[in-house]
Amino acid sequence: MSTDTSSTAQLEVLIRPIRDVDATEMGQVHAQVWHETYDGMISQAALEAVSPKRLADLWMGYAARGAEHRHAAALVDGKIVGFAASGPARDDDAPAPRELYFVFLLDTWHRKGIGRKLFDAVVDDGEPLYGWIAENYPGGTDFYLKRGFTIDGTKRTEPFLGEELTEIRFSR
Repeated sequence: MSTDTSSTAQLEVLIRPIRDVDATEMGQVHAQVWHETYDGMISQAALEAVSPKRLADLWMGYAARGAEHRHAAALVDGKIVGFAASGPARDDDAPAPRELYFVFLLDTWHRKGIGRKLFDAVVDDGEPLYGWIAENYPGGTDFYLKRGFTIDGTKRTEPFLGEELTEIRFSR
């Protein structure tokens, strides 16, 4: 993956692969994104139990995944503000061979083109792909519809932070 440095309305954004040295910061950003994203969908008690250290531990070694896994971090002023990843489909009934695992961005950086840049870093143009998004995530489906996906009607309820979260599938 190439490293992309570009200006979004005078904003310098660096998109680059996730590195092992990013683990601590990734854990902190990941925890904050979950608080911002799932507030109102998951109880406050479950969100308060999210540990940036535990999430950081999950990021150690992430960069060493095989070439079939694509991942990127977005940095503004040297700080990670979001991240994305895709890889082989994980579902038995997958509608495409590749899955978009996540595009997460801190709320303050939404609607600045950074999510699109992260998406483009981990997905080939027009690539057959699918993924899951929380059913009640406000505005979340618009991001995927703009990238040629349809909400295909498939739902699943998954354990998440000791509770359950209903997700809907998008595919193209």
